[in-house]
Amino acid sequence: MSPAKKILLLPGDGIGHEVTPAVRKVMDWFQSSGLTNFEITEGLIGGASYDVHGAPLTPETLEQAKSADAILLACIGGPKWDTLPFDVRPERGILGIRKEMNLFANLRPAVVFDALAGASSLKAEIVQGLDIMIVRELIGGLYFGQPRGIEDAPDGRRGFNTMTYSTSEVERIARAAFELARKRKGRLCSVDKANVLESSIVWRETVTALHAAEFSDVELSHMYVDACAMHLARAPRDFDVIVTENMFGDILSDLASTLTGSIGMLPSASFGAADASGRQPAIYEPIHGSAPDIAGKGLANPLAMMLSFSMMMRYSFVMNENANLLESAVQNVLKAGVRTADIVEKGQKSVSTDVMAETVVKELERLAV
Repeated sequence: MSPAKKILLLPGDGIGHEVTPAVRKVMDWFQSSGLTNFEITEGLIGGASYDVHGAPLTPETLEQAKSADAILLACIGGPKWDTLPFDVRPERGILGIRKEMNLFANLRPAVVFDALAGASSLKAEIVQGLDIMIVRELIGGLYFGQPRGIEDAPDGRRGFNTMTYSTSEVERIARAAFELARKRKGRLCSVDKANVLESSIVWRETVTALHAAEFSDVELSHMYVDACAMHLARAPRDFDVIVTENMFGDILSDLASTLTGSIGMLPSASFGAADASGRQPAIYEPIHGSAPDIAGKGLANPLAMMLSFSMMMRYSFVMNENANLLESAVQNVLKAGVRTADIVEKGQKSVSTDVMAETVVKELERLAV
């Protein structure tokens, strides 16, 4: 067997301490079945790290992350830490690790499982078969631009942020999106606000030039972010791959998540550039938050965490058969009507986080026979 691949698990905060043990049951099944060879360690990030170390991201955790072949992160934050100074709030942990590892490309699939079409906020016939990939630039834009801050002004406090994008920043995320579109249906929609933002003018010009130079075989369209939001709510299946900047991607991917039945169903992956050996840093995480209102109650949906692990096996380790197996198990469990509270429908009873995990493992065992 090849050398063990190193995986760093970061439970984070809130329901992270419920969905992480749930996905660990799935990971342990793959390990015990001889289908994977992973060396799994855990670390602290976010509020949990602040409580122990006084910082949301320590040099030790960052070193663990950089030495891992892939990272599986649950979620961070919660009201417990809302009064902390901005620089040490839990969210700075995930922003910091993304920046330090140069994870510029965030892939957020929005897929409607057949069994959940009726749980969507839209009519089933509108979302049936939905399969969108949102490619979000992750380490630029308003979230990282300088200058930023809060200052005193004659009329009170003044907060300011800077949205900035360079040609090289846009090219690398657009290239990733074009390459992904080539492997799917061959359609890419670039989303910006070029009618009012100079940074979006550079964005649109750069994407258009790259398309003409290298990706003319891919169908390219442009859309303003407000129009894209409306179109996602009206006819989401018109989209294949969407590429956009950091803040727009943050908002649009959460909107797309409501179409799938629950934000608790959606995984994501964040990638940096591959090094000379071909090794590519990556973090996989569900897009749901720490859900402090249900934390500790056994109500959390662990499927997004499991599907994030599936993305890890597919993208970081080229274990496509394992990824297909896990995704089939999830699909079958949903078809059987096993649901956590967020995706339960009329006439169904919800199950706990642990029961959902155990049911997925049993289905894996059945499928593997």
